[in-house]
Amino acid sequence: MESLTKIIATVGPASNKKEIIRKMMENHANMFRLNFSWNDHDWFRDIIKIIRELEKEMDLRVPIMQDLSGPRVQDEKGHHFGGDLGQSVITKKDRDDLAFGIKEGVDYVAMSFVCCCNDILELRRLIEEDGGQQKIIAKIERRQAYENLESILEQADGVLVARGDLGNEFPLEEIPFIQHHIIEEAKKAGKMVIVATEMLSSMEHNPIPTRAEVSDVAYAIVDGADGVMLSEESARGKYPVEAVAFMDKIALMAEKYRGSTLIG
Repeated sequence: MESLTKIIATVGPASNKKEIIRKMMENHANMFRLNFSWNDHDWFRDIIKIIRELEKEMDLRVPIMQDLSGPRVQDEKGHHFGGDLGQSVITKKDRDDLAFGIKEGVDYVAMSFVCCCNDILELRRLIEEDGGQQKIIAKIERRQAYENLESILEQADGVLVARGDLGNEFPLEEIPFIQHHIIEEAKKAGKMVIVATEMLSSMEHNPIPTRAEVSDVAYAIVDGADGVMLSEESARGKYPVEAVAFMDKIALMAEKYRGSTLIG
């Protein structure tokens, strides 16, 4: 049985072979994320071709989410927002990547470092100018985005709780409650909500997750998340297929309890 929750797997150097992607799909990866902060268009074109080939071979529909990098910088603290307040968060690289993604037929565009609803409107205009109809996922990873959540939800097709970058903006002990609030508001607005970052982080190196990670994924779904996302676990980890399979197992159990009288 396949879970109703979307299992989003990031494709990277650990998972860019057709047979690995096939196995992830067999284990119910039902959306793939392409992180445009890394790699070139030729690399992404090959991945998109593989996914589309497998869709036909396996008679499945698996959407592709293009994740634009935005004004991202990397230093000793990791990668984080590197733009100027008041300026567009859509860079020249994003425009080039977006045109490529539209041409290649991606299904969703995830927008990094969203500040307000105007960012969504600008991206929507660019998509339409390039003849695309892609849906927009606003990544909530800045304080301003969280403060403008209501208006962002009005314009975006969905939101992604980017807990890693939110952890740079808020005290870590606040993140679970911020996540809860974003999910709650997205459900009220009837918009898709995805929870991401370090969900099964230990599976980068181990074939099974920790108990804490299992609880983290389960309660995100019980809370109402429509999707849960693997990042480094499936992009660079040693166990991309196992991570997808375990996330699906957790989702099935969480959905069972979400629909029971034990919770809610």
